[in-house]
Amino acid sequence: MFRCREKTQALKGERVTIYDRNAEGWAWGQLNGDGYVGWLPDQALAKPGAAPTHKVTSLSTFAFPGPSIKLRPGGILPLGANLAVRGDDGTFAVTHDGWYVPRQHLGPLDISESDFVAVAERFAGTPYLWGGKTSLGIDCSGLVQVALNAACIGCPRDSDMQEQALGRTLPESESKKLQRGDLIFWEGHVAIVRDAETIVHANAYHMATAIEDTYAAIARIKAAGSEVTSIKRL
Repeated sequence: MFRCREKTQALKGERVTIYDRNAEGWAWGQLNGDGYVGWLPDQALAKPGAAPTHKVTSLSTFAFPGPSIKLRPGGILPLGANLAVRGDDGTFAVTHDGWYVPRQHLGPLDISESDFVAVAERFAGTPYLWGGKTSLGIDCSGLVQVALNAACIGCPRDSDMQEQALGRTLPESESKKLQRGDLIFWEGHVAIVRDAETIVHANAYHMATAIEDTYAAIARIKAAGSEVTSIKRL
């Protein structure tokens, strides 16, 4: 995974179209999945290999150089990373580029989580990271995108794009009856409703993905100068 100049992260297996390169080792490209554009480190890019067959379904997993958990891992793979698997060796899936990944941490590309909120809840305690999309660090809109993608629901990257594209806006008559999976938007922030009383969101106040009382969070964010701009129902 690598960072697109402090805006988002591209995960292993994501396809990117490169439009330009500069002398400083950066490439200007666009992620094929969500259309995000930015500068990427040229050395982190590789020509597409075998078509992906599987994706990581655990929060993260390790890629080993051989079929043993006692070997030093060659890297960490986050939830949603795409891999081309060519076979099995015991309890490991073997990728086309020769890495061994615990089979129980992978699923077919079309596997879908039934509850995207449950995916987001698994990130509780993850450090907040502007532009992050993994269990090593994640931001508010990254949490929404990763969770929805795990449920095979397309989602833009940034919270303003999400507010425009996702669901329907709840009128005031419905906004007091929040349901699991509703999205609450502020300017530059988004949270996921867990139930009638709590939300889960990655936020800089806690510097983590946190579960907290909905109306206490709304009051705190309002006191900091931001009102709720909309509540969307998918």
